Amino acid sequence: MKHAIVIVAGLALALPAVLNAEPAPWYQWRSKANGSLVCAQTPLGPGWEKASGPYRDARCEKRKPVK
Repeated sequence: MKHAIVIVAGLALALPAVLNAEPAPWYQWRSKANGSLVCAQTPLGPGWEKASGPYRDARCEKRKPVK
């Protein structure tokens, strides 16, 4: 019974974080080698720099409002 209370309490505390979750933003990354642009959610490595963003879609077309 004691374990059930702990589990329920843990779920109750985690619920607000789950309800506020949203997908990671997308960014346009520019290659330092040839200047080509790629849309990705994570850095592509040391040869790339963030060009613009954040975006809401995987094509980097819909800008995400900055809070």
